[in-house]
Amino acid sequence: MSGDDARLRAWAYLAAVAEPPCTPLIALAERIGPEDAAQLIRARRLPAGGLLEATEARAGIDTAAEDLQTCAKIGARLVTRDDDDWPAWSLLALDRAGSAARAGAPLALWVRGPGPLTGLGDRAVSVVGSRAASSYGDYVAGRLSGELAARDRVVLSGGAYGIDGAAHRGALAAGGSTAAILACGIDRDYPSGHAGLLAEIARTGLVISEYAPGTTAAKYRFLTRNRLVAALAGAVVVVEAGRRSGAANTAAWARGLGRPLGAVPGPVTSATSVGCHQLIADGEAALVTDADAVLALIEPDGHDNHRPSAPRPLDGLAPDQLKVIEALPARGALGIDEIAFVSGLPTAGVRAALAMLEVEGLIDGASGRWSLRPAGLTGPRDVT
Repeated sequence: MSGDDARLRAWAYLAAVAEPPCTPLIALAERIGPEDAAQLIRARRLPAGGLLEATEARAGIDTAAEDLQTCAKIGARLVTRDDDDWPAWSLLALDRAGSAARAGAPLALWVRGPGPLTGLGDRAVSVVGSRAASSYGDYVAGRLSGELAARDRVVLSGGAYGIDGAAHRGALAAGGSTAAILACGIDRDYPSGHAGLLAEIARTGLVISEYAPGTTAAKYRFLTRNRLVAALAGAVVVVEAGRRSGAANTAAWARGLGRPLGAVPGPVTSATSVGCHQLIADGEAALVTDADAVLALIEPDGHDNHRPSAPRPLDGLAPDQLKVIEALPARGALGIDEIAFVSGLPTAGVRAALAMLEVEGLIDGASGRWSLRPAGLTGPRDVT
């Protein structure tokens, strides 16, 4: 076995020997290297408490070779801190999260798909929400993700039913890239009903897990996984969320890690939008409705969220000119004295305004009577 193979097997052993995240395990591997760290753990030559207890149940079980073989069969790979593709910058916020429950960066990541992990970060947007999504939530998540993918953003989510699935499908339908982060082994399709979707994601994007092959999904692993959904993206958007939900947990991670957070408003009668409305009302999330608003979260100084409206014929007119336009009827014509009476302007002011409006092509004058041009305006109601 070559030195590189032995080192990769040591990383694979460490990735399975303790339930992640395990900060003491990472510290040991970085201090003395993965091979020596694995040897100490197998020999149980560790100080009492801490890492000794965290590795007690699995220290004698070494499935590293089998795990790497499983990965090879399904087209997956183990990305470690030795690799250029390790997303160190994105995960730095987890190392700084302190003693928060489930905080800390992963030791390694199991990855399926051709996309680079370092291509996430600010280029990625996490779109998350309720598993029991409404038709409204499915539509918004799919549309928003398609818009983001069309603008060369990676749509990141958790591969679950509901909003997650709609987000992935929306990105794929737009011909874009998407990534799913699992709460189980990289060789498992969870939920099973999304096996085809996860295979399509892996074909063009990324399927990611910090759990070794064979690891089953569990509720606490979903909560642990959520920190990666927040950390690996430049912003997090919650499309639908109940008062207590996994999406709300991901939103909490986004706030804790300093990631911009957006929430999509929904019907006030919808239980699946209560969490979004609360985030917006509390000032914890920005209200977003489209890709422009989301990109403004990531690029606050370089992206204009306010698209200009189409110019109207009355834009730029002087106040007297607007008053004259308002005085003219939708049909028929008025003389100068009649326009002056309706508008309240002096006759001289009416004459000057009429001259400018005729130059602009907004009115017609014939036999001393003035009317709106049919091709320009349909009446005073267009002023508002």
